[in-house]
Amino acid sequence: MYSDMTVIILSGGKSTRMGQNKSLLKIGNRTAIERIVDLVRPIFPYIILSTNTPSEYEFLGLEMVPDIYSNAGPIAGIHAGLKASTTDKNFIISCDMQLMNAKTIKFLVEFETESSITIAKADGFYQQLAGVYHKSVIAKIENIIVEYSQDEIRDGEQVKRGCKVFSLIKEENAMIIDAEKDIPNYEAGTFFNMNKPSEFEEISRLLNL
Repeated sequence: MYSDMTVIILSGGKSTRMGQNKSLLKIGNRTAIERIVDLVRPIFPYIILSTNTPSEYEFLGLEMVPDIYSNAGPIAGIHAGLKASTTDKNFIISCDMQLMNAKTIKFLVEFETESSITIAKADGFYQQLAGVYHKSVIAKIENIIVEYSQDEIRDGEQVKRGCKVFSLIKEENAMIIDAEKDIPNYEAGTFFNMNKPSEFEEISRLLNL
């Protein structure tokens, strides 16, 4: 157990592609969120759930925090969790990563680097919602959220710029681990995100549940 770290579980999304709250979907005899909590509980002593609907998760008995900045996407959940955390180092994980395992989490946590953020590139994507984030990035996140919330003129029209975690990754010069090369016996799909009904069915099939 990493006594100096907090795990922040992101469960604040609107689940628009799923059509219902994906974190409360039953996979076998447990909900998706329960599966993530059971995964991280033996690894981290402190757990924070980032959610804008706390009443739905009272059964978990966890500390819960809502977004401070509304309609800013996952980066707002990361921000709220980091603000509430009492530890410098924190592990962020999204509730929909149902194939994540303790071995991969521990590799990311124990990877030696001076960077304030450590994530992996796996299965062709930067896996921004599973990695180590230091509290020192809070001010940078706030700057990004404010900047990206400004109206931008494009071709004479006002449009809203999406607030993306990858902007933080770039600005903080994050440590990006090549999962296929660097994580021993890496299993393809470990970072798989369950966002659509077809992906929920695929997860259930892969887990034989």
